[in-house]
Amino acid sequence: MNTSSLAYTYWQDEDMWIGYLDDFPDYMTQGVSIEELQENLLDVHKELVNGDIPSVRHHGELQLA
Repeated sequence: MNTSSLAYTYWQDEDMWIGYLDDFPDYMTQGVSIEELQENLLDVHKELVNGDIPSVRHHGELQLA
C-alpha cells in the first residue's frame, strides 16, 4: 500500500477551523470542525493539481553554494 501525506497549517478562530496546505499558503479554507477543514483542504489540493485554479503560486527552495 502506497500512502502519501500533505503538510498543512491550521488554527481555531472562535468557532471555525482555518488552514492552508503548506506548499500553497495563498489558498486558505475553513471548516466548522477539524474533520471538515481536512476535507476542504483535500478539495483545494485536488483543484490545485487538476488545474482548476488558475495562476497557482508555488513555493520552492534554493540551495546556497
